[in-house]
Amino acid sequence: MGLLIFSVVLVTMIAVIIIDGYNDLVNYRNRYKNAYSQIDVQLQRRYDLIPNLVETAKGYMKHERETIEAVITARNSAMNVSSRAVQNPGDPRAMQQLGNAEGALTGALSRLMVLSESYPEFKADRAMSQVMEELSSIENRIAFARQAFNDAVTLYNTKSESFPTNLVTNTFNFTAAELLPEAIPEMKTAPHVSF
Repeated sequence: MGLLIFSVVLVTMIAVIIIDGYNDLVNYRNRYKNAYSQIDVQLQRRYDLIPNLVETAKGYMKHERETIEAVITARNSAMNVSSRAVQNPGDPRAMQQLGNAEGALTGALSRLMVLSESYPEFKADRAMSQVMEELSSIENRIAFARQAFNDAVTLYNTKSESFPTNLVTNTFNFTAAELLPEAIPEMKTAPHVSF
């Protein structure tokens, strides 16, 4: 009788550990996915502002077509990569591709800003000023959202690697999540634009 009670208690404890570990992993995974969705919201706002910037630039910088087209191409590429990253936030390949695409977009925007120095009317344009102020605000929000995402990913990864949850991780194929790389320049600091 004692062996039966011991066996029941042992099986119950193992079941509780497995259920608790599984539920914790699902909870932490959902947290980092939610945190990524906040990044995505800000990236989408940024992508939506870029056409306004491009249209304003076209009016003043008629001879800089190549740079303006580079901004448009980089924006479209970043939007495509971002839409794929939304499907699987935390995936190492998706996070790396997003970092690369956002870096290319930032480079194209930076070249446009450098060229804008040659066009005082463009820099003084009220619409341009409003767009740049909003972009700067979005960059700050992206930085905060990125930090929240990376914190959530770190919690998830720590939980999934800790004993006894790591037994559940391996059994139910929970994979490690990837941090959003800090190599994305616009997510490290907001661009500095002076008018």
